[in-house]
Amino acid sequence: MSEGSFFRSRWVDPPQGIEELDPAQLAPGFRAGAAHCGLKGGGKTDIGLVVCDAEEVSSSILLTRNASSAAPVRVCRDRCERGAIRVAVVNAGNANAETGEKGYADAVAMCDEAAAKLGLRPESVAVAETGTIGVPLPINAVLAGIGDAAMELSTTGGSAFAETIMTTDRWPKCCTLHVGGVTLSAQAKGAGMMEPDFATMLCFVQTDAVVENPDAALRAAVEGSFERITVDGQMSTNDTVLLQATGGAGAPLPEGLLEAVLLQLAIEIVADGEGAVRVGRVQVNEAASPAEADRVARAIANSLLVKTALFGRDPNWGRIAQAAGMALAGEDLDEIGADSIDAAELGAETAEAEIGIRLGRGDHAAHVWFSDLGYEYVRINAEYTT
Repeated sequence: MSEGSFFRSRWVDPPQGIEELDPAQLAPGFRAGAAHCGLKGGGKTDIGLVVCDAEEVSSSILLTRNASSAAPVRVCRDRCERGAIRVAVVNAGNANAETGEKGYADAVAMCDEAAAKLGLRPESVAVAETGTIGVPLPINAVLAGIGDAAMELSTTGGSAFAETIMTTDRWPKCCTLHVGGVTLSAQAKGAGMMEPDFATMLCFVQTDAVVENPDAALRAAVEGSFERITVDGQMSTNDTVLLQATGGAGAPLPEGLLEAVLLQLAIEIVADGEGAVRVGRVQVNEAASPAEADRVARAIANSLLVKTALFGRDPNWGRIAQAAGMALAGEDLDEIGADSIDAAELGAETAEAEIGIRLGRGDHAAHVWFSDLGYEYVRINAEYTT
């Protein structure tokens, strides 16, 4: 998934006529910068800024619904003018979650420092953090890093920013696209602790398009992408997605562009699931209700037995039937046989596998993209802090 055209997945249908630009080049009106402040080892950059230079910006931000939300999420909820966010300040290496009042104050300090360095109001600054939970933030080093990142701001900082926000990611996830007279750039990170619920991981989108209702546009795009993925069934404390639009191009976003970009990024995250080598898509049909279809799809996608079958290329359809039956425990369900399950691609020599099940209970459907589960996932998470 890390080479070739940005739109690499069989499941993504982008608008026609897209020109793929260097992902380092941000959409007009934006700059990004990165620096090292010590959160990551080896001198890797770990603090970044994305800045909108236009005084007028339309923005939307979506945040995790995890009840144990991290400090940056709570600060964004409490302080950000969600429709006029000019700046995102982001660190990778420390989630600043479960860090109490001090953690909240540190996240506020990050916003205030970025605002001061850029001559903006703190309410126009969003903060996002990712990394280990429960570790106090070395705030003095982080604040110094923000100043350093501000000195590195560039219109060609997109790729550097995408690399900066990586944690266990194996490759940066970013793009810059031009179509219909507008440009859109985006950067995302995510590999583990991944099953969003009306949120995302970390994702930042910039465009010079006119976006009249950024909340509706972002919500619709997220619901069809990041809300449809799982790596390990775990909702993060820090999930954040930010859309910023200047309107400088004087043209609207082409139909389907934002949806296609976020879906490709979502599938990239699944493909980069910690230790993953394959992506699956489970399609549930003939459910009694939309909620039932979704429940069954997620049960199959999160089944350790199905995920290991995907990893081992084992077309074991019985595991799909078992997971569906578990999701419908207590319901009246006819026996699910092989004729109702499409599992052949589990055993295929492909990086992407489509599987399906027909429940025979109604006419509703749902789908979820998911990663396989192999040896490397256990190693990464067994040694995450040691």
